[in-house]
Amino acid sequence: MASPRPAVVTAALPAGGTGGAEGVRNPSGAPGPSADDAAPATGAAAAGGGASATPDGPAIVDAPMAWSAERERLTLAYRRAHSDPDAADLTIEPTVIVLHYTDGGSAKSTRAYFDTPTIEASRAELARAGKVNVSAHFVVDRDGTIYQLQPVTRFARHCIGLNHVAIGIENAGNESTFPLTAAQVDADAALIRELARTHKITRLLGHYEVMGFRTNPLYLERDPTYKNDKPDPGKAFMAKVRAKVSDLGLAGP
Repeated sequence: MASPRPAVVTAALPAGGTGGAEGVRNPSGAPGPSADDAAPATGAAAAGGGASATPDGPAIVDAPMAWSAERERLTLAYRRAHSDPDAADLTIEPTVIVLHYTDGGSAKSTRAYFDTPTIEASRAELARAGKVNVSAHFVVDRDGTIYQLQPVTRFARHCIGLNHVAIGIENAGNESTFPLTAAQVDADAALIRELARTHKITRLLGHYEVMGFRTNPLYLERDPTYKNDKPDPGKAFMAKVRAKVSDLGLAGP
């Protein structure tokens, strides 16, 4: 049975201030460009293979993050350095979904942080690995509203070792000051179900599980020293989401 349909909004996600993904948790990140400065919305169905809403599926709000020639160049450089030295573009064929949390209280602040094309120099370990900022494909707000930030077939820096095959879903919140909500559980499950319907998804992972996945052939990181230890989105949240999509038969770590 499909998970409940999450909340719907009709306006594009406005800019705000923080963000997460491949290890960045930045409650005080600088604001990014406004939504009007972001790349034009293309619609979830047309966004390079992004999930489309169906009568029984989730409503997805198109909120494309800012995209530029610089962002594309830096992302391709990162892909070549960490996944494929011969990569000619940013196209991926996703088979894995990785769930994250942002460690902040709102989706708009995460989107705004992702708008910035480069990672802060103060984040030395991340900056050492590449100049491009982190991002994700979706962010789910605390009321369950799903925002699509970029096409799911575009390489995004959100998860060491799996960016070449993984869709990243951020959830606004954490395990303490902004506990993830039941609405987010429902929304994540509905989105996973839709992505599994439209793409050849075989695995569902929490970000905290990825370092234990390094012996799997899917894991690909050219720099053996580049790794992290992340808690998101938490074991309890993952268990609740997995219970709602257990019929899909998606493998774990």
